[in-house]
Amino acid sequence: MKRYVLLSVIVIILFFVSLFVGAVHIPFSQVFQILLGNGAKASWTGIILDSRLPQSITAVLCGASLAVSGLMLQTLFRNPLAGPDILGLNSGAGLGVAIVMLMLGGQVSVGSISLGGNVAVVIGAFIGALLVMGIILLLSRVLCNNIMLLIAGILVSYLAQSAVTLVTFFSTSEGVHSYAIWGMGNFGGVGMEKLPLLAILSVAGLALSVFLVKPLNALLLGDNYAANLGINIKRSRTVLLLSTGLLVASTTAFCGPVSFIGLTVPHIARMICQDNNHRRTVPFTILCGAAIALFCTILSSLPTGHGIIPLNAITPFVGVPVILYVILHRRF
Repeated sequence: MKRYVLLSVIVIILFFVSLFVGAVHIPFSQVFQILLGNGAKASWTGIILDSRLPQSITAVLCGASLAVSGLMLQTLFRNPLAGPDILGLNSGAGLGVAIVMLMLGGQVSVGSISLGGNVAVVIGAFIGALLVMGIILLLSRVLCNNIMLLIAGILVSYLAQSAVTLVTFFSTSEGVHSYAIWGMGNFGGVGMEKLPLLAILSVAGLALSVFLVKPLNALLLGDNYAANLGINIKRSRTVLLLSTGLLVASTTAFCGPVSFIGLTVPHIARMICQDNNHRRTVPFTILCGAAIALFCTILSSLPTGHGIIPLNAITPFVGVPVILYVILHRRF
């Protein structure tokens, strides 16, 4: 319990620190006054309420989403190196977004219904992530070796990236530039008008992950043991697929293919929590994901004179040492 409380306090502290850090210096007292709804400079109010606050909330939601999706994938495939980026889910979601943005003009039409903007991008990302997840799930039933499954995931990821290359090759320079910026990763691109949709999708996926605690614990012991406990393996895998696809797709659609958080945070959570029981590791992973995402957001927002640093230029510095530690110490 003390660890949960301490980690929750760390998340709250990092959340408020992220509101102070940026290219424009705003005094601490003024930030709190703005949050309390009291008067302040109009420019400062706009920066806090329209930029920094949505960015911090987005970091919490997306960090938690990616971390939990990584935890579920590692449990589902019983592979400590499974993750949204390693298994190609990010690439699949990126391909869906590329098709929507660069080929369909930002709109998805089904019969007489036409959806555009963020909804179309989310649909494209969700379909792409779900398609790749389905392929990996089918391959997991054929390939019993975890290393071979990882290689298969990498190959699927390469295919998706090749398809993205073809799509961008035949697109306009403006579209390619927009897609390239999106691909660098950024929690700051979600404004208050987009935040409700992201929050609904993320909370729905996180709620599913909490309800999947019992099947996840059973799957740790193998499919046969889980079936003996009365777990419907096929249904559990399907729900896991939908939950993971929803979490990865929503994050990727709004923030780009953020790397390493989904792969790294579950290991950090297990090392701190020192437990594999998902009743404890799922909520702990959610908090760890939020904390790591906020930390990376703070680093990306440090004043450099060149704008916000792309997230994918920062997350490897956090993730790579953890993965190397896990591999070298054989914590799997």
